[in-house]
Amino acid sequence: MRIGVVVIGRNEGERLRRCLLSLRATTEAMVYVDSGSSDGSTRLASDIGAHVVELDLSQPFTAARARNAGFARLMEVSPKLDGVQFVDGDCEIVPGWMEAASRFLRVSPAYAVVCGRRRERYPERSVYNRLCDEEWDTPVGDARSCGGDALMRTSAFTAVGGYRDDLIAGEEPELCLRLRQAGWKIYRLPEEMTLHDAAIYRFGQWWKRSMRSGHAYGEGSWLHGASAERHWVAETRRALMWGTGIPVLIATASLLLSPWCLLLLAVYPLQLLRVWLTTGSLTTSWFLLLSKFAESLGIVQFHWARLLGQRKQIIEYKTP
Repeated sequence: MRIGVVVIGRNEGERLRRCLLSLRATTEAMVYVDSGSSDGSTRLASDIGAHVVELDLSQPFTAARARNAGFARLMEVSPKLDGVQFVDGDCEIVPGWMEAASRFLRVSPAYAVVCGRRRERYPERSVYNRLCDEEWDTPVGDARSCGGDALMRTSAFTAVGGYRDDLIAGEEPELCLRLRQAGWKIYRLPEEMTLHDAAIYRFGQWWKRSMRSGHAYGEGSWLHGASAERHWVAETRRALMWGTGIPVLIATASLLLSPWCLLLLAVYPLQLLRVWLTTGSLTTSWFLLLSKFAESLGIVQFHWARLLGQRKQIIEYKTP
């Protein structure tokens, strides 16, 4: 297969250098799409050999928009490519991945997307990085979706119209949903794919990232919740129940009925215990429970902005 690469980023610095260098010798053409960096990323990418696309500052930045712009440029540079490897600029491709992924698509014509194991580069540096590494550890085999790093058939990507430019989060599962509705499949290989540098060292960063997940749940369920598979409806309901519904119900009951109703808050320690028995990690269970409050806030913010007709803004959490 003839493979090209689209890398997207914003102020990734040394992370971007590692990313591009890991790709330079394994691809026919490489495009870097920059979303308003101020750290010299475009110059760096050009010096390494990538074709550079700078997104128009007058339009809202989204990863989806960046990937679509990168794909369009890639097709101009090499119109006969069979596949495109999308990579986030904070990731480094593991040696051997491109060969394994392209080999899989070559012998598996029913599949439009193949991805592998994304690992966190520095899981020991913070609990938040470790949580990301656990999050990336998803089952091998047929999958419902992929993440930002994946190899896709150019024909399939083009046929469904690529990513939705206006999604600020959850654009990959939304694309995979449309691919599956068109009859394609997604597969996750056991091979190592990328090293990811989340660089999350503060609670506030983790909270914003969890809010972004909630926004994705809210918008995804609003767009495709009525479909046969009820896209992200269950995730949205769980977040709203634990993050908003139960606290509001208990607070209302304590005010209108009796302060003793506050004892109902014991449902949270019980839920923590239940999740702990499932995950085997108290720390992981605590953050999974706490994330429901951030996710519910992201869901509420999405619907509030939608009702007011406000333009969606990306939710950034990473420090340059």
